[in-house]
Parts: sequence; C-alpha cells; structure tokens
Amino acid sequence: MIFDRLLLTGAAGKLGSILRPALRSQVAFLRSTDIKPLPESQAAANEELVIADLSDRSTAARLVKDIDAVVHFGGIALESDYDSISRVNIDGTYYLYEAARQAGVKRVVFASSVHAVGFYEQLDVIDASVPQRPDTLYGLSKAFGEDLARLYWDKYGLETVCIRIGSSFPEPIDRRMMLTWLSFRDLIQLVSRSLTAPRVGHLTVYGISDNYVTFWDNRLAGILGYRPEDTSEVYRDKIERARPAPDKSDVVSRLQGGAYCL
Repeated sequence: MIFDRLLLTGAAGKLGSILRPALRSQVAFLRSTDIKPLPESQAAANEELVIADLSDRSTAARLVKDIDAVVHFGGIALESDYDSISRVNIDGTYYLYEAARQAGVKRVVFASSVHAVGFYEQLDVIDASVPQRPDTLYGLSKAFGEDLARLYWDKYGLETVCIRIGSSFPEPIDRRMMLTWLSFRDLIQLVSRSLTAPRVGHLTVYGISDNYVTFWDNRLAGILGYRPEDTSEVYRDKIERARPAPDKSDVVSRLQGGAYCL
C-alpha cells in the first residue's frame, strides 16, 4: 500500500463492512466512520472509530485530518427524495473533497454506481468514457461525484478512482445481475488496486467481476492491474431455472439501470 493512513466512510454499510477488515490489514492506520455507531469492541489496534454525519460540513476537516487517502463509500445508497440526496450525497461529497484538498489528501476512491449510466440499453456495450445518463436522483448524485472528482483532479491534482459498482452481493440473484455482479472478493481487490496503482489521475472504471456476458467494456481498469477472480457464470443454471426469460420490451430488462429506470 502506498498510503499509510486511510479514511473509510460508510464503514457500517453493506460494502463498507466488507472493506473495513481488508483495508485495516493493509495500512498503518484506518479511520472508520459512519453515521451509525461502530462498536468499540470491533475496532482493531490500528483503527479509530468516528460517528459522523457527512452532511455536517464541520465534520469533514476532522475526518481527513492526517489522512493520506479516502475510500468514500458513505451516503444514501438507494433512491430517495431530492432534499435527502442533495444534503448527504451531493453536499456531503463536496464537503469531503474540499476538506481533503485543504488537508493535502493524495487520492480518493469514490463509490459511484451503474445508476450514473442507467439509461443506456442493455444491448449497448459501453466503456467508462461515455456520457453519463443517470436513471434516478441517486444516480444523478453519483454523476455529480464523478464530475466533482474530475474538477478536483484538473484544478487541484487530487486523484480519484471512480468505481461504477454494478451489483455487489454474495451471489447474483437474477438475470440482470448476471451481467453486473461484483463479488466481495473482487470488490476488495478493485479498491485495493485503486489505492496501490502508482498514478491514476481521474479514472472511472466499472465494478464488475469476470462475467462472461456484460454490457460494460472495462478495459480502462487495466491501468490498475485489476484481474477479477470470480464470475457470475457459475450461477447461470441456478438462475435460469428459477427465473423466466426476460421480456426485452420491458424497461427493467431493456435498460442497464433495471428497475431504477421505471
């Protein structure tokens, strides 16, 4: 790891909980934060637990103090009303970036989402350079985060890897998820690679495993040295037996954002 002191936001969330033990084993110091309490009994010797509301501007400077890099997985992870999305995902991300800039943080790994490009057709094969097409206010907040990261790289030299996460679950549960699945093991590898690559500038990649069929060309992740170890293909028979063939005229089956496009 080229960064000794790391901040993880959203540490009590589904994916934050997966990343937390992996990251603290790789760094000298991990500051884990969430709006939910993190039990002190679960803290490692090299870990500091902080309860913080990302939408509170005054907390951002405290979170990034003496930090080298940030893994930003905090925020609202589902569609919500505009005021909530704006307060937490948009304002909160801006506060964090501005505090990181002032504190001299070198790199951010930003949890973006498929929903930043959800209105592309599933028959399209897109790479990470295509224009954003958010499918919800949640997706819009992720598009904002990607653009904010671009601004902070171009203007201030703060590096970011934006990971457009597909569907990160223990295993895929439906036919669409066969195309978007990211295993927890590959999630850990992708975030770790995003922190260990010597130079990333502003980079957007897709968070997917080595799925045989997908609508994403993830070649831009090659600079990270990311080599996924898992594939959704091992679940194909199970899912196809349980799930009928999709109606391709249905929005959920036609667009990359699935049900979020409704």
